[in-house]
Formats: sequence, C-alpha cells, structure tokens
Amino acid sequence: MTPRALVVLLLLLLPAGAHAAANDPDTLSFELPSHGWFIGWGGGPNETQFVDSTVVHSGRYAARLERDQSSPLSESTALNSARVTFSGRKIELRGWLKTRDVDGFVGLWMREDSKDQFNLQMHNMMRVSGTNDWKEYRIELPLDPRADSIWFGAHIVGTGTVWVDDLQFFVDGKPLAEAPVLVRVEDAVQKDHEFDGGSRIAISALSRNQVDNLALLGKVWGFLKYHHPRVTAGEINWDYELFRILPEVLETKNSQQTQGALAAWVERVGIPAPCLSCATPPDSIALPPNIGWITSRKQLGTRLAQDLQKTYQNRSSAPSQYFVTISSYGSLQFPHERPYRTGDCPDAGYRLLSVFRFWNVVEYWSPYRDLVDGSWDRVLTEFIPRAALASDMKAYATTMMSMVARLGDGHAAMQNASTLRPPGGECAVPVVLRPVDGKCLVNACVDPTDSASGLMIGDVIKSIDGRAVGNIMHDLSPYYAASNEASRNRTMLMSITNGSCGACDVVVERSGKTVALHSARVPFEQMVGRNGGTHDLPGPAFQLLSKDVAYLKLSGVKQSECQSYIEQAAGTKCFLIDIRNYPAEFVPFVLGGHFVTAPAIFTRFTNADLTNPGAFSWKGSATISPLSPHYDGKLAVLVDESTLSQAEYTAMALRAAGAVIVGSQTAGADGNVAPFALPGGLQTAISSIGIFYPDRSPTQRVGIKPDLVVHPTIKGIRDGHDEVAEAAVKHLIGVDLRIPSR
Repeated sequence: MTPRALVVLLLLLLPAGAHAAANDPDTLSFELPSHGWFIGWGGGPNETQFVDSTVVHSGRYAARLERDQSSPLSESTALNSARVTFSGRKIELRGWLKTRDVDGFVGLWMREDSKDQFNLQMHNMMRVSGTNDWKEYRIELPLDPRADSIWFGAHIVGTGTVWVDDLQFFVDGKPLAEAPVLVRVEDAVQKDHEFDGGSRIAISALSRNQVDNLALLGKVWGFLKYHHPRVTAGEINWDYELFRILPEVLETKNSQQTQGALAAWVERVGIPAPCLSCATPPDSIALPPNIGWITSRKQLGTRLAQDLQKTYQNRSSAPSQYFVTISSYGSLQFPHERPYRTGDCPDAGYRLLSVFRFWNVVEYWSPYRDLVDGSWDRVLTEFIPRAALASDMKAYATTMMSMVARLGDGHAAMQNASTLRPPGGECAVPVVLRPVDGKCLVNACVDPTDSASGLMIGDVIKSIDGRAVGNIMHDLSPYYAASNEASRNRTMLMSITNGSCGACDVVVERSGKTVALHSARVPFEQMVGRNGGTHDLPGPAFQLLSKDVAYLKLSGVKQSECQSYIEQAAGTKCFLIDIRNYPAEFVPFVLGGHFVTAPAIFTRFTNADLTNPGAFSWKGSATISPLSPHYDGKLAVLVDESTLSQAEYTAMALRAAGAVIVGSQTAGADGNVAPFALPGGLQTAISSIGIFYPDRSPTQRVGIKPDLVVHPTIKGIRDGHDEVAEAAVKHLIGVDLRIPSR
C-alpha cells in the first residue's frame, strides 16, 4: 500500500469526531471496551480487531490485532488521534507490544497533520516480526509548529498477532501533562491589527546619529525576539511592537536618549522573573553566540545593559514560536515570519523590519555567520538607510538582494524576485554561457529557431549592446548571492544576456577574430535547458565509455538502480561519478556503500542550540557503510562550479570512499536550506546546518577542493571533448581516452 493510500485508509477508519485525550490513561491503556473494540479507537478492518482480557501487559484489557491469509486488505491498525494543545520540540510515543507468529512486521506509528496538509511528519517504528514477549517500544518526532493533530497507534502488515497495551505520550522527555500549553503566534497577530494598513513610518532622510540609533534598536529587538519568554511564547505581535517603538527612537537626539527609550520599552515588555526551568549553557561548542555587546554599558547604558542581561539569564528553555527544527538532522524552519504582501512597495517601517529580520536570522541562526566578509554589524548600519530610503519596489528588492548577497551563502538568494534582479527583462540571447579562462564562453546553444543568436559554441563574448562583459559583471555582482566567486560568476553568466525582447548586438572573439553579431533575445520559456548550466555528458545516466571505464552522471541517477550500476561496471578498471550537476535523487549512502569495505565517516554536523540562540554545537556525523556488490576498480568524482549543496555532500561521501576528486572549485554551499519570508512578499533562505569534514575543517565557501585540478579550455570546448573526464581517466589508469562532450 502506498503512503498516500495509507493516509486515506487511516482517515476513513477513525470514528467521526474521535480524538483521544492524549494524557487519558484509560484510553491509551485500552481500558474502555465497547462492542468488540475500544471507545475512541478506530482502525480496522473490524474482523481483525479484538478486545483481549487474557493476554494483557497491565490492567484488565489489551488490544489485539490478528491476521491470517484470508484477512482483507494488507494490514490492520489500531488508530487514534489527539489535538495539539501543547508546545514542545519533540513528541514521543511509548507503548508495549507482544507478538506471535508475525510473518511481515508490526510496530507503533505516529503522524502529524495540519488542517491544510497531511503528513507533516511521520514515523513507522522499526520492523518487529516473529514471536516476542511483552516489550516497550518508543518512537519520536520533532513537533512541527504547523501541526494541529497527531495520529497514532499500532499496526500489523502480513499475518500473525500483535497485542498492544499501555501507550504513553511524552513531550521533551516529560509526561504530556507537564507540557506547556500551546500559545500560537497567530493568536497575538489576530488580536493586534493596529498596523495592518501600514506602519505609519515615513522617512525622507536619516542622519548618522539616527542610523546608529536604529541599528541599536534592531539588535535589541532581535535579541528580545529570540530570548524574551513572552516574545518567544507568541504573546506579543513582535513585528508591530517594532512599529510602536520606532517613532520614539527616530526622535531621540543622542545615544543617551536612545538608551533610555529602549530601556523603558524593554521594561514595558517586562523583565523576566527568575525562571524555574532556565536554559543551560551550550555544550560541545562549535560557534559561540555573539552576545558580548549586551554587557557594554558604553553602548547600552547601565539600565538597558542590566535589563538585557537579566533577560538572557532568565531566558526560558521552552520552545519558541519563531524557530523550530523539523528533522532529526536539525534543519531549521522559521514558521511565523509574515510576508506582508501588499502588491506595492512596503512603507519605511516595513522596509526596516525586513533589514532587522534578515540581520537577526543570520546573527542567531546561520552556522556560517563567522565566515561573512567584514563586520556583520557594519552590514546592519549600511543597509538601514538604503532600505529606509528605497523609492520603489525595485529599489527595495534590489537593496535586500544586496544585503542577502553580503552573507556569502549560496543558499541565500532572493528566490522569488528574479524579474527585479539586474539586468532584468523577460528575454535572453538563447545560449548557455560558462566562465572559462576568465572569459565568458558560449558552452551551448538553445536557439529555438537555429538562427536567432548567430552565436557558436566556443565563441568568447566580449560585449553586449556596447558594454564590455567585465563591466557588466562588475555591476551585477552585488545582487548575486554566492559562497565564492566561481559560483557567483556562473550564476551571473546565466543572466548576463537578459533584457528586453528583440534585437541585441553582441561582439565575440571567434577563432582569433573579432566578430560583430546582430543577435536577438527571445522569451525564456522558448529556451529549454538554458538554465541547466551543467557540464556532464549527453546520453543515459550510466554509460560504458570503454571496456575499462564506467561513467555515471548523478543528474539522472536513481536510488533503486544503484546496485545495477555497480553490476554493469563489473570488470572495468575505473568508475567516473560525474557531479558537475545537481543529483536527481539522494544517493550518498546507497551509492557510496558500494565503494567501501568498512564504515567510513565523511562529514560532521553543527546544529543550532535552540535554547542558546547564536550557539552551534557539534551534533553528530554521517557514515557510509559497505553494500554488496563491491566495486573493485578505481574511483574518480568530477566536479566544478556547478557542483552545489547536495552535490557537494555526495562528493564528500565518495571522497571518504577513496575517490579522487577531479575538476575545479565547487560552489561552497552545503547544509539544509531554511527559507523564510521578508516584507513585500520576498522570499529568501539561509543554510541551517553546518557541514564540515571529519577533521572539522570547513566546506562552506571553500567548496570541495579537488585532488587533481583540471579546468576546461576554450580549445577543448570548441573541439567538443571533455578534458576533465579525460584527465580523470589518465590519472586513474594511465590511458588517453577521448571523451566527447556533445
């Protein structure tokens, strides 16, 4: 049965209106039988569900699911659900199971849903089969902030018998009855409508003193957002609270007045009382929080410094409404950052909110903030006046693009404003460009008419509409987020010919001669593959390039076929894994396992410490384990500037399996992506997990360093052969093999 079919079945088999009190011991311990089953419980099929008073773990009754070859459907379930009326980071279901002659598997299961989406999170327990006496089993899930209900129970797939008894729920390791009552940010938002029509902040000019005062406000506002118990609990509409204090800060004449206004504001919000469950300091620290400034009396004044230190000392360990982890790997999500879509340019207050929001997300939740070029504090003071004084939506959006780009994180692009990003336009010259030898080279033509561009593979573009390519790239650079220049140049060249549809003058160098072309820009949708920008070989995912050389490009890889690839490569002397692309499926473990004979650690992680915003701790590693069949030949991985994120993670796994990395610097952006909204409906993101080599050396911005550095040449591209792949074969087995690139 497919997961979707199981979801539908479970919904159909729950009695209408049935929701367990998740802390009701009689319901969870199956002590309320009625008409052959239990009050509040659903599931089915009915003929496989029984009330058992003979075989129990405790109490008078247990649930029994019993199947044989004649039983309908493929599985039987005991099913219930509970409303999410509590808060926490992790939920755990514990229960006792006893099995007899199970041919298939049994287990506990748990799923989280919202009113808008099935299966936000799901866990099916490890598969238990055969005959086993009573044993307690446990499963857990991160509590998704969007979840409205939890579906849970036990099931049996196949034939046999399972008894279920004494279920219990725990939140963050404590019984559910002790969990805090849920207060959603939406509750505060729904009650506070003061600034729904605008912030009422208008700014025509800013003095240096005002910029400094606003920067201090932005830092204090962000600190309280992630530390103050009332704010993290969602009791206050914190965005609107910013608009309440902004006019007062704008009117202060000097730093002392600003410090006094902020101290009075913090005290109106409330100084937290000594906490009963204080957050503990971070452990196994990889990156400490940058909060030394809260002790600076020179910067804050005595009163404000004391207030912020008391807030920090009494910060709660309870979950925040503003951030949450959504996977066992520690991937972050920011569920309540409102986009404030108005259709027009947001007003000055909302534009300042945008700057403050992005700056503080990076300050407290970027595992790579220490890699920012220059001072992150200076970025705040630089972009406050640029955003506050932006004249229209384009000026605002490009200002925020520039701020995002300053982070130096290839995951942090402005994802939904490409039409506003320079050079703009809805059309482009139908070619794929790539940087080669510091030049802008035509790597492929995607001309829908075979005549629009007049360009040829191997042409070096010198100018577009009279402007030198170098000058265009210089002007575009501030708006393109990337972790290193190799990646930035690649991304810019994907857009450099953009502009208005129609005629376009292009000057190229072709075979040593300068050629002026009257080209044309055509609509994006007519150019299939224009934005691919990958450099792997044409043809199927797996190929035998010769009797000695196997080749696999991950842009077409399938998890289910990894074993087949290895079997087909049997007898070859070397295997080329091409990751000059983005993998079609996630394969580090199912592919990498065929190249190792013993477990191999290939990466270590850092995760945000949720009770210590700004701190990142070492939280584990990833290991590939041997799989059969084993490939006995030599291994190379092909990389370049198009190798990004998951592709880089896969390259790390294969390097640990003994691969030689061949090519050039990769994009240098690794770790799960955490998206969030900015006012005006803009959408951006940051990397949320730190990815490092086993020795804890970095990959972010650095990328995957090749063991054998090989750059394609203009001549090689013009001649149509893959110099990187050829160099890998030569290095591995000493053979000169011509490998066509098209």
